[in-house]
Amino acid sequence: MSAGSVRKFQQSLARLDTASTVVSPDEFETELEGIIETPAVGADLSFDDLTVSNLPVSLEPSPSQLREAVTGVTGSRMGIASLGTVAVESRSTGDEFVALYPEFHVVVVRESDIRADLSDAFAWLRDEFEAGRRSLILATGPSSTGDMGALVRGVHGPERVHVVIVRDDEWNDE
Repeated sequence: MSAGSVRKFQQSLARLDTASTVVSPDEFETELEGIIETPAVGADLSFDDLTVSNLPVSLEPSPSQLREAVTGVTGSRMGIASLGTVAVESRSTGDEFVALYPEFHVVVVRESDIRADLSDAFAWLRDEFEAGRRSLILATGPSSTGDMGALVRGVHGPERVHVVIVRDDEWNDE
């Protein structure tokens, strides 16, 4: 993915009142530690070289830890640049609960996992379904509903979302 696709993703996120940060793998832990609000829960990231195990995040949280958590940290193996959408897997590590219960969701996505648009995302989804992975949440911005009148945030999920985009290569954002 190019720096332009990352910028498009960030622009889409900003339109949804979703914060984003772009970091190198070396900056990842330090940057994430500054974003997380405690108490925090998380699911092991599905990336070989990135982890939250050294951060103030409870992995494999109990139900009471989920209820008390301010922040939930998960990974995503797919983002859609044109929509500001991320895919959160429903795995045994608890990604779905960690993404939806706390008021603040921090989601980590790799630059190379950002798809340009829905067509690219559907191709990725087809490959995932064929591989037997069929349970995903497609999340676009903070949870909100207008069912009862005025727009209310956080009714069906997090009130706030922050996407951390981890660069694959060093690129100049000028």
